[in-house]
Amino acid sequence: MKIRALTNHDWPVIFDIYAKSKLDELQNESQDFMLVPLEHDTQRLTELEESDVYICEHGKVMGFGAIFKNEIRALFVHPNYRGCGVGQTLLEKLQSVGQRTISLNVANSNSTAINLYVKNGFRFEKELTANYHGIPVKASTMTKRLS
Repeated sequence: MKIRALTNHDWPVIFDIYAKSKLDELQNESQDFMLVPLEHDTQRLTELEESDVYICEHGKVMGFGAIFKNEIRALFVHPNYRGCGVGQTLLEKLQSVGQRTISLNVANSNSTAINLYVKNGFRFEKELTANYHGIPVKASTMTKRLS
């Protein structure tokens, strides 16, 4: 697997991976969510565009991650490549460009992501209520002090 910076040619595949993955992180919530495609989600697209975005590929783009300053803003793996180490590889890259303490927000119901973060030394900092287009989602901020 290779990690590289996002190029303008990557946006269509980023939109596709997001569309195939976004609702998975909310699948254990009690509410039903309708996907708002990333290209139509002004807030999330703006946050991604101002971030450093990295692509994980091996012949095809398998996933992407984004960090802004010391906040991990995105970590998405195409469903076909889950369980293959893509998330771990992307998380290691995002940690390598962070400084001091990095943070991220994660839905409390997203146990797969939480397990990855805990395994990599992230700790729960505080609980919060996030929202996905007006629907509240219980979430947590997790942090990790980098050496």
